[in-house]
Amino acid sequence: MAFSTGDSGGPMAEINVTPLVDVMLVLLIIFMITAPLMSHKVKIDLPEANLDQRDNTAPPVPPINISVEDNGNLYWNDEPVTKDLLESRLSIEAQKTPQPAINVRGDKTTKYRIVSDVVKIAQAQGMRKVGFMALKEPR
Repeated sequence: MAFSTGDSGGPMAEINVTPLVDVMLVLLIIFMITAPLMSHKVKIDLPEANLDQRDNTAPPVPPINISVEDNGNLYWNDEPVTKDLLESRLSIEAQKTPQPAINVRGDKTTKYRIVSDVVKIAQAQGMRKVGFMALKEPR
């Protein structure tokens, strides 16, 4: 701000707008030059999806439920299994197309470390869809 000692003897309280106008004109020129460059688009021939020819003949694969108790017992669709048998069954299921989903259900008192071990086994065997099962809390 410019201060002057005029006739009144006090400071001048007016804003000098010349620098503001200069900056605005520079910005206007910059935007006038860059605006046409922003509207230039590259033309690409995109493939079109044909949703009518999808293969819907394959029936949906039921998920596999793996239950884990707090003492480490494992169940494959309510059938008791060992870790070795679980690994071999998961490797067989991982080779199928489409892969079934794996739902891991842990007991309330089961430590997360045990459930995490089951998830790591499933992922190590190549299973892509691993999820958790839980009960909805009553309201």
